[in-house]
Amino acid sequence: MQQEDEIKRQRILEPVDRITEVIFGLLMAMTFIGSLSVATAGREEARTMLIAAFGCNLAWGLADAVIYLLRTWTERTRSRTLLARLQGEAGPDEGRALIADALPPHIAEAAGSDGLEMLRLRLLLKADRTVRPRLDLEDFMGALGTFLLVVLATFPLVIPFLLIDRTALAIRTSNLVALGMLFLAGWLLARYSGGNPWATGAALALVGTVLIFAIIALGG
Repeated sequence: MQQEDEIKRQRILEPVDRITEVIFGLLMAMTFIGSLSVATAGREEARTMLIAAFGCNLAWGLADAVIYLLRTWTERTRSRTLLARLQGEAGPDEGRALIADALPPHIAEAAGSDGLEMLRLRLLLKADRTVRPRLDLEDFMGALGTFLLVVLATFPLVIPFLLIDRTALAIRTSNLVALGMLFLAGWLLARYSGGNPWATGAALALVGTVLIFAIIALGG
């Protein structure tokens, strides 16, 4: 019973999901800010750009939320199909093959035949429990969180334009804020995965900068 309660209290969004959604929102906003000319952009151009950046992140946040729900439904349906096949006509060999296919390759290889068989038997014991593909409140909360993360990632980049009158200085400050946030996102991803925080943060900031230049050069 305690184990089931812990499963119900799982995070709505995993750390990697939260961080990558923020990165996505940052890159989208940086694309618009990067299109401004430091030499010629005025307050009106900056205002138009900020409205466009916010509107774009609203649209992409909504699209990302829908994709989150679609991915959740698809994975849940796949799990139900796997259980149905294991509890149906699949023999031991086919069952182990199905479970190995559903696991990451390195995990399946490390588990070996004995580990896969133990998983198969454990899943067969839960034959009375059906996995329902329908979406619930937590799924919609996860979609809302995805939407908000993409949209809210715009605001730190907008603040310099609200506090600084000189547009050129505001652009440079916004770029520095974006790079700092990309570095922090890389740091957090490395902490989550067990990598090198400094190296990952610096690499993400560098890759983000190069990607933005590439997007602008391609007309994005």
